[in-house]
Amino acid sequence: MTAPPSSNMAEKLTLLVLDAEPPPRLGRLTGRVRVEHADESTLAALLPTADVLLVWDFASHAVRRAWPGEGPRPRWVHTASAGVDHLMCPELAASDTLVTNARGVFDQPIAEYVAALVLAMAKDLPRTWELQGAREWRHRESQRVAGTRACVVGSGPIGRAVGRTLGALGITTALVGRTARDGVHGPEELDPLMARADWVVSAAPLTDETYGMFDARRFGLMQPSARFVNVGRGQLVVEEALARALTDRWIAGAALDVFAHEPLGPDSPLWEVPGLIVSPHMSGDTVGWRDELGAQFVELFELWEAGGPLPNVVDKRRGYVPGH
Repeated sequence: MTAPPSSNMAEKLTLLVLDAEPPPRLGRLTGRVRVEHADESTLAALLPTADVLLVWDFASHAVRRAWPGEGPRPRWVHTASAGVDHLMCPELAASDTLVTNARGVFDQPIAEYVAALVLAMAKDLPRTWELQGAREWRHRESQRVAGTRACVVGSGPIGRAVGRTLGALGITTALVGRTARDGVHGPEELDPLMARADWVVSAAPLTDETYGMFDARRFGLMQPSARFVNVGRGQLVVEEALARALTDRWIAGAALDVFAHEPLGPDSPLWEVPGLIVSPHMSGDTVGWRDELGAQFVELFELWEAGGPLPNVVDKRRGYVPGH
């Protein structure tokens, strides 16, 4: 990769921010770098002027559209998200530009959210709230989660955090990754693990290999008492197949925090699928998360400025940070 300029040239660096509200707090970088702001309509024109691009609007696909244009390109792109599929294109993948992500910020919050969903479904909390609203006293029995089995698909930091958190609830967890290694099952074991699991949790990155991996065949493998949770990427799931699996009672329930198209429109049939919990891509967003993302970028910028090695470097061909 191209080395960053020496620190005595830092005042001449241009940081281009693909904006979202609220804007990032840049802390110690304020006044040290020239900051330019872009939106989807101006990004292509401003890219040639930037040394660094901060993709603060991680829901935007503007980078993927603008990158193939004319002129020089930033030497480093950082996205304030775990996934990078929204910005990758062949031209960026083939370039010398360094790409990093926000790995580490969302791991435990997402794991806690998954645990909350598991407990909510096992204890039938959605139905309890419905009955309370109707002022109806209806005693039921709920499920005990300790002693159940989970299959977590995705062996990165988020998947590992999910496994640890579910393990603390007494759930035996099998982790499935791209390759088999100590503590991680390979993809060839996914089908039998799903068939035995009470909980299947999707936390995988979106790649050519994982696109649409949870389809009618795989939902058909699951036990009728099993439940499915997706906190990875929406395109990992064939949503029509999941809707059918729930409607026809192939599986007992599901929760989606991510969707193929976001935001989920009011006319989407997913809102009314029986046994489905819908949440608006919020599993990793806890109080103060934006400040944490900004602080992480500042730390990475100072490492890059000093010429040091950066963590969270994405393998642009694979679409995720390797080594986990």
